[in-house]
Amino acid sequence: MNKKVIIPKSLSVDGKRYLTEHGMTLIEVPGTSAANILQAGRDADGMILFVDPIGEDVISQMPNLKIIARHGVGYDNVDLTAAENHGVWVTITPNANAATVAETTLAEMLDLSKNLTMISMAMRDGDGAYALAHQGFDLAGKTLGILGYGRIGQWVAKKASALDMNILIYNRTPRKSPYGEFADLTTVIKEADVLTLHLAATPATRHIIGQKELALMKSSSVLINLGRGSLIDQTALIKALKAHTIAAAALDVFDPEPLAANSELFDLDNVLLTPHIGSNTVESFSRMATDAASEVVRVLNGDKPQWPVNQVD
Repeated sequence: MNKKVIIPKSLSVDGKRYLTEHGMTLIEVPGTSAANILQAGRDADGMILFVDPIGEDVISQMPNLKIIARHGVGYDNVDLTAAENHGVWVTITPNANAATVAETTLAEMLDLSKNLTMISMAMRDGDGAYALAHQGFDLAGKTLGILGYGRIGQWVAKKASALDMNILIYNRTPRKSPYGEFADLTTVIKEADVLTLHLAATPATRHIIGQKELALMKSSSVLINLGRGSLIDQTALIKALKAHTIAAAALDVFDPEPLAANSELFDLDNVLLTPHIGSNTVESFSRMATDAASEVVRVLNGDKPQWPVNQVD
């Protein structure tokens, strides 16, 4: 009997092709919400998951489930304990999107430094004088602070080094880097003209940027988050942006996510908002889909996964 795999309809065609070529039957759902999963794929053997949360309430009702393959590198939306208790592997795609997210980080940094989005919007509204009244700043000679030096942080440092920036790096475990110097967390926060977050979401990193840290930042500095929304105390950030104790922010992730339609962030003109699109390219989505699909095939064929984040007996 063919194994059944529940997948988002928007999964890249390359991932779908990989699964079908390896004998899998696809159960496509509009999104991987708990309701959609249980309605359409309660008997599924495997699952490819975007960012929807999944826990005991879903996993316990899927007796055939052997693997939850995350389409990306973060897995804070999956209850690992529940997965392990039910013998379900949880995997990620660590090599698929790091360079892409780094490129998006630079795009948002360039946008903030030159006020590109706001100037474009003002121009469309007929305000040709907005640009002169809202000049940007050069990146050359400025300090880029990078919190987190995993795959994405390393790519950001490498790519940003071409912009003639001074690079300071904070990581729990300092490593050698040809692109910057390691420093303690407080120093990086104080010195950075641009502070970008690339840490994993853990209890230790929750609100690593809060009221205290925002007060340490330069009033001219900007904050970028393409990591996880929980890294920032969102309430404290809104206060800082309103008071202009920091100059601006670019946020691609939120806590909770998606960002509520009535969030005060939408009312601020010094924040760039994007809906979790750090890896949103054709190439990156193809790699993530294919890598996630390969993990599903591997596990459903009786082998251990290549990129697990939990252990199954």
